[in-house]
Amino acid sequence: MLELSLLGTGGMMPLPKRWLTSLMARCNGSSLLIDCGEGTQIAMREKGWSPYPIDTICFTHYHADHISGLPGMLLSMGNAERTKPVRLIGPKGLKRVVDGLRMIAPELPFSLEYVEIAGEVETFQSESFVIEAFKVQHSIPCYGYRLSIPRKGKFSVERAEEQGVPLRCWNRLQHGETVEWEGRIFTPDMVMGEARKGISVVYCTDTRPVSRISEMAKGADLFICEGMYGEEDKAGNAKKHKHMTMEEAARLGREAEPKEMWLTHYSPSELYPEQYKDKFKDIFPVKFAKDGWSREILFED
Repeated sequence: MLELSLLGTGGMMPLPKRWLTSLMARCNGSSLLIDCGEGTQIAMREKGWSPYPIDTICFTHYHADHISGLPGMLLSMGNAERTKPVRLIGPKGLKRVVDGLRMIAPELPFSLEYVEIAGEVETFQSESFVIEAFKVQHSIPCYGYRLSIPRKGKFSVERAEEQGVPLRCWNRLQHGETVEWEGRIFTPDMVMGEARKGISVVYCTDTRPVSRISEMAKGADLFICEGMYGEEDKAGNAKKHKHMTMEEAARLGREAEPKEMWLTHYSPSELYPEQYKDKFKDIFPVKFAKDGWSREILFED
């Protein structure tokens, strides 16, 4: 099972009841954070979640509304007596940016591991997630993320018995180990069926609508996408500053056909994004997320 909470839905500046952009995901006791804008810690506390188990923090880019909450977050993790390393993933310049922010948080009881994204698309493995970073089109280097939880095939008792696999080896094979027993080598593919459909979530903000986004979001369980502006007269602003309108986001949704789609990262001028709920329904049924929106996504039977 994957648990998600959209901690902040604001772009540019925080507003009452709207913190800056951040998404938290939890699975199997491990947590991952995408972006850490101002107010992330407050939103996390309101949700009742702890920063302590966060193993990985991914950054879309380094504008302040996406990273300014990081120093305080790291300090809180340290005050919770975390000693396990934390991995940071982001575009080139990650260490320089974080080192600058850490001028006000210089001492931590855990180390930071820096992973800078260099390519158009790169894949990383965390404790519970497969993380795919894909480059989008903003005014500075910026990436979207696809989080996946793969699911192994079912264990086949019949195949195990047909091939004479000892019962005491079954559990290890189920967990992906290759086992040597009495001179024979047993591998997981001997007893496991084909991989089953896993869980996938795509998150992207601060970008023009490019084809790579809908390709990465194809068939996702949840697609969370920037909807900076709803007014038609703000389309010029979106193009100028490399952002996306709600209509453009809805068209990406139509191309990707995710099971569910949320809009986020609203302009401060969009005080009531839900006023557009009927405007784009003929394009794709987007939902207008609010701070604290959460979902539990289960594996299909």
